Amino acid sequence: MITSEALAVGLVRHGVKLTFSQCFPVRTQHVAPKYGIRQIGFRTENAGGYMADGYARVSRRISVLAAQSGPAATLLVPPLAEAFKASVPILALIEESAKAESDRNAFQEFDHFALFASCSKWTRRVTSPERLDDYLDMAIVQATSGRPGPVVLILPSDFMGQEAVPSPKRTLHLGHYPLDRAVPTPDKVREAAAALASAQRPLIVAGGGVHASDASAELVRLAELGAIPVATTNMGKGTIDERAPLALGVFGNCMGHGARAQHLRSYASEADLVLLVGNRTNANGTASWSLFPPDARFVHIDIDSLEVGRNYEALRLVGDAKATLAALLNVLSEKDFPNRAANLARIGKDTAEALARSNAILDAIGPGKQGAVRPEYLMRVLDPVLRPEDIVCADASYSTNWVASFLTAKTNGARFLVPRGLAGLGWGMPMAMGAKLARPDANVFALVGDGGFAHCWSELEAARRMDIKVVTIVLNNQILGYQKHGEDWFMNHHSDACVFSPVDHAAIAHACDCFGERVASPEEFAPALQRALEDPRPAVIDVITDEDARPPLNQYLFKPGQK
Repeated sequence: MITSEALAVGLVRHGVKLTFSQCFPVRTQHVAPKYGIRQIGFRTENAGGYMADGYARVSRRISVLAAQSGPAATLLVPPLAEAFKASVPILALIEESAKAESDRNAFQEFDHFALFASCSKWTRRVTSPERLDDYLDMAIVQATSGRPGPVVLILPSDFMGQEAVPSPKRTLHLGHYPLDRAVPTPDKVREAAAALASAQRPLIVAGGGVHASDASAELVRLAELGAIPVATTNMGKGTIDERAPLALGVFGNCMGHGARAQHLRSYASEADLVLLVGNRTNANGTASWSLFPPDARFVHIDIDSLEVGRNYEALRLVGDAKATLAALLNVLSEKDFPNRAANLARIGKDTAEALARSNAILDAIGPGKQGAVRPEYLMRVLDPVLRPEDIVCADASYSTNWVASFLTAKTNGARFLVPRGLAGLGWGMPMAMGAKLARPDANVFALVGDGGFAHCWSELEAARRMDIKVVTIVLNNQILGYQKHGEDWFMNHHSDACVFSPVDHAAIAHACDCFGERVASPEEFAPALQRALEDPRPAVIDVITDEDARPPLNQYLFKPGQK
């Protein structure tokens, strides 16, 4: 057995069933099918990285992403950077030039350590065949333990052909995450429990770390035990069934006109205690750090000690979200919350009224017209079609905002995937492909703007070839919406790059033998959506949307200069 085959054997030991790769490591890809590893062949490495990201988020297993050296490796930087910020475990395998050719300007030779320094938790080069299993295990432990994230193994081409034997001392399966579930000390847990029990207006704010830890059930039990309202960040959306009376919706940068959260902001601004769970307290999730009152007390649960107290000094509960919430539940009971029934009734009344007010605004906005369909209307048509187990992925920019504001999580732990680590364009459709591979029984939708979709049209061919059925809804307004509207709002002028030439995305889908249909009026969308779901092929619905439609971003509540 050579090292290439030993690598495949090692990956199987860790539960790896597929790799995202075009061809490299070449010898490994040739033998991997013998061990039950499927190769998912993408068209571009950056899109393949977005697929790996979506797969890892939904499966809660490490993704394996591979590329050759030089230009292919450089294209992995964007997806690994997103995974690094969003805490997604990915193992990147880079096959590079032979060891003997180092520093001789070999073909595509590049300093991969420098390349990945900013977007990898851990990068190593493997040169000793007898150490292959050691390094593979170390890489996977680094990726899946603590705060999850991407790691890189660099594999010289001559090393990949050397003789190797899998180590009999390495038998553990480490490919799942969280790998270890650390818990704060009992005294910290008791202190946090006492703080929650004594608070008059507590609030829970759930971030993406709740999903990474599979902690939704524990978080909802705590909320129900104390009748504590739950808001989420964009990445935390789906932590709680948003039809529940305690669910406030997504809080942060999208609490403007039409959002249900606009009418519930007082739950943040008047909170006396805020329990942050798996939450980076970033700008988008805190309305640029303006949501909470200066005198509020904070309790912060996070696996990353650096995130705890980063922006709000807090009682530090450094540990796994699921295990830490379970520890809190063990020391709390209903008697600790004597006003539970009254609070539950009050919060339920407020959330129902907020939803009614939001719906009234959407009714007034209406569905749009021929050639200018409103995205809010599209969300209202899609929402009842979604089953609790279905998954929605969105590109960054407006697409994330439409999904966060106007689609409903229908179960605790529902998945809405958005690239909010760095919020780059081009993730939506490839991320949906990865999610579909992780959960083939779900209907998986991608909501993307025409600007974002242009980054990854080519992956329609990959989706068709690999038989990955996702339904992509393109909001085609022929502009970079966030850019154009933002420039007009703040500078009363926009640059030429904001406006596109017309593109028929349904025609692109047809060219790849996928389902494609163009929608130009509101009444055409529901039947097109049904036909897209019934067709077994990947689908694209190209919707001509209103150029003036803006999601309920806070920035549009006031003109520049106003407080």
